[in-house]
Amino acid sequence: MGRDLSALFDPVSVAVVGASDDPAKYGHAVAAQALRANGRRPVHLVNRRGGTVFGRTAAPSLSAIGEPVDLAVVCVPAAGFEDAVDEALTCGARALVAITAGFAETGDTGRARQHAVAERVRAAGAVMVGPNCLGLADNTTDLFLASDTFTPGGIALLSQSGNLALELQLRFRPHGLGFSRFVSLGNQADVTLVDLLADCARHEGTRAIAIYAEDFADGRAFAETAAETSADTGKPVVLLTAGRGDAAARSAQSHTGALTTPADVVSAVCRDTGVELVTTPRELTVVLAALNGARRAAGRRVAVLTDGGGHGGIAADAIEAAALTVPELRLPTREHLQKVLWEQSAVANPVDLAGMGEQNPGSYADAVAALLAAEEVDAVLMTGYFGGYAHTEAGLGGGGTVLADGEQAAARLIADHHRATAKPLVAQSMYPESPSCRTLAEAGIPVFGATEDAARALAAATPGAPRPGVTPLPVPATPLRESGYLHTRRVLEAAGLPFPAAREIHDETELPAVTREFRGPYVLKALHLLHKSDAGGVALGLAGPVALRAAFRDMHARLGASSYSVEAMADLTDGIELIVGVHRDPRFGPVAMVGLGGVLAEALHDVAFTLAPVTAEHALRLLRGLRTAALLGGVRGRPPVDLTAAAAAVETITAFAAAHPEIAELEVNPLLVRRHGVLALDSRAVLA
Repeated sequence: MGRDLSALFDPVSVAVVGASDDPAKYGHAVAAQALRANGRRPVHLVNRRGGTVFGRTAAPSLSAIGEPVDLAVVCVPAAGFEDAVDEALTCGARALVAITAGFAETGDTGRARQHAVAERVRAAGAVMVGPNCLGLADNTTDLFLASDTFTPGGIALLSQSGNLALELQLRFRPHGLGFSRFVSLGNQADVTLVDLLADCARHEGTRAIAIYAEDFADGRAFAETAAETSADTGKPVVLLTAGRGDAAARSAQSHTGALTTPADVVSAVCRDTGVELVTTPRELTVVLAALNGARRAAGRRVAVLTDGGGHGGIAADAIEAAALTVPELRLPTREHLQKVLWEQSAVANPVDLAGMGEQNPGSYADAVAALLAAEEVDAVLMTGYFGGYAHTEAGLGGGGTVLADGEQAAARLIADHHRATAKPLVAQSMYPESPSCRTLAEAGIPVFGATEDAARALAAATPGAPRPGVTPLPVPATPLRESGYLHTRRVLEAAGLPFPAAREIHDETELPAVTREFRGPYVLKALHLLHKSDAGGVALGLAGPVALRAAFRDMHARLGASSYSVEAMADLTDGIELIVGVHRDPRFGPVAMVGLGGVLAEALHDVAFTLAPVTAEHALRLLRGLRTAALLGGVRGRPPVDLTAAAAAVETITAFAAAHPEIAELEVNPLLVRRHGVLALDSRAVLA
């Protein structure tokens, strides 16, 4: 169900503590906005000096108001913050919006103060946004507690940046987008991004949720809530985030850790939960414009309509770069287009009017109708000059007005055709602000000035792969006390992962017993080395006892390890080496990685990520999505490998790691996948 935030978004009454007539103070801007509520609820202004603010009598304290306060906005200096919060709770406040800064963002001392305040708020049964936030607004309840005005609409914006909210306000306007809610997240001392996401998912006035986050706090809870939002409500969640670089991977002690960057984790979470991940405010706007009308394509096939070969070719390339297709149209569709267009028009896809629009702007509408009706088309992109005919008047001896009127009529017809179908239609125009394009936009047809934006919009409206969501974490198992190679092998074997026969030795005298126990060829590994292959601590293909003894003497002379592992050499013929690992992310918990492995794991970097544990079904999808997946299916006469066994091994390894929170990194590399079954050839565990 989530936390009850009703007092935060629809309070009975509001008090602005620190309200001021001084325009330089934040309490001035918030008070001015709060008073816009037009009598929806009592708004009290509090200034410790009393007097008047905005011509209204200001109370010197919350207590002096003489009646309960449901929500208090705290805009006082940091030195008086705790007293203001305590007084608000005493006066019955169920919600606080803490504008005041100077807490966790300043260091340990500020963090301790912040934690203590949050504890008092929760103990009182109240909720608090912030501190160090810029306020909130809810257009559906006339609650305005931020310094700026937000155009009403259906998008809830949860942001750690106030300036970004202002930029989005500007970018939204041409697309007719507006805000149901705005919340500045601040330090998330009490109310978190997850709490707000869950509440916005339930909010009837919100159709889509936009997020700018630098700190997810509990990333796994975010992933779970996002997955539930997508599955249960169908409301799009679009995420813009920063700090996704690879610096966190530099101190890793395994290939898995070194290859797992914050960007990989966030991308995997978004892919698996249905969140649309974007990289810029512009892209965020494009995606929301595409999803605002709740239209979704049934497939990935796009028809391109253009009035010039250049625009058509560029649009086709952009669509394919967005992982969509531009298929050739079927004969019945081409024949229908030939009837409504003129002879020189191209009708294969892209469909090129080839100048007919200048003779008859209505040809745009005729072609759009034909393409939207075609069974082999899932979505349509109209690109090029449409919208520009009103600008041609000077060059056509006055005929431009006729063309402009015809173009407007065509726009209205296109809008009618759009309303008659559920298929997405997107337009790119050289003149996106023209009256004809505004007609399209008002009808719910997204219009963009850039071809790549139009293609991205269609990609957002197109279904992707199945969303596996987030598999719950298992009950923690008995913690591991050591992480040596042989111990890790034994516990993974006990979990069901097969390894070759192996025996630990400490000196040459133990070799004869090993060769009597199992036959060669052998592998010799020096233990207690982090990257054995890089250090020359692995010898492969030792045919028999003599070769094994020679390799031991050489390795021991060079490395002087305290112990070694002698193992049965696996038959590598027709096998493929994979890497399977789990890295514990500080925000998202255990993150799994699967990909092509062996000594080239980092060089090839053909890996996929997801939250652990991983089901065998999901592991199979990840393996089939690798760039080198064709190798697994058999190429150049090589037989296919046992992907089912590989997926089961991924499930075993990731479930084990997820059940052991004391493991910082766990890796099996290589995992040899053969025609029948798998064999783990090496493993590594790093304890936190």
